[in-house]
Amino acid sequence: MKKRQKTAAALTAALLAAVVLNVSNKSITVTEITVESEKIPPEFDGFTIMQISDLHNAEFGAGQSDITEIINSDKPDAVAVTGDFIDSRRTDVDKALELIDGLDEGIPVYYSTGNHESRTDEFEKLEKGLLDRGVTVLRGEKSVIEKDGSCISIIGVDDPSFGGRVSDVISSLIDGNYTILLAHRPELIDEYSQADLVLCGHAHGGQIRLPFIGGVYAPGQGFFPEYAEGKRVIGGTCLIISRGLGNSLFPFRINNPPELVKITLTCGNNT
Repeated sequence: MKKRQKTAAALTAALLAAVVLNVSNKSITVTEITVESEKIPPEFDGFTIMQISDLHNAEFGAGQSDITEIINSDKPDAVAVTGDFIDSRRTDVDKALELIDGLDEGIPVYYSTGNHESRTDEFEKLEKGLLDRGVTVLRGEKSVIEKDGSCISIIGVDDPSFGGRVSDVISSLIDGNYTILLAHRPELIDEYSQADLVLCGHAHGGQIRLPFIGGVYAPGQGFFPEYAEGKRVIGGTCLIISRGLGNSLFPFRINNPPELVKITLTCGNNT
């Protein structure tokens, strides 16, 4: 009898753990970050960007409604997608495009690639689907946003796994405007120093986050990564790292819920 009770208790504990993990991996948090800079034109004071990163084909409600409802209700001035929108191990382009389809008409979307896009032969399908939906795909390209006579620039670079030197591409795109760079790998911050604001993902917040310590492991950085999440100011560059939404090789996040990042630009000193 005791053996049966122990077995039942173990099964119950395992079931509860599975439920908790599943819920924690589907409950989206929104992290709000303010970026101040004297270089931001007054016309862009209060300009908001919602960052999406590392979806990895995860599903958040029917048609990605859990994500799109948050974004649509917030009404950002722009949405930035910073790579790994699909997963090379279980590629499902439609899950990524459903998210774009669910966004309100009129919200401009800017996209740059991640390493997983370079590893699947379905990237061309994804890119075409994004372009067909009016997404601005930035692969070593620049988009200038004009507002009441003032401008800021959004540039995007391919993940290095596509080939090419990131810093050289950035140099060719810098134009003197306040510049937002969409990249993927935060550990390459030294190559991004020409940009004013850099939005990255890739690190998944360290996948498992420990109290008082932070993330445990991130690709490209190894154990206890320096650049796993949040906001850093390095020289004249502000780096924002999204913990992302989905998972890849390791299927769970622990103490690390999926994240959307809301960035608000304001005039003033860069802090």
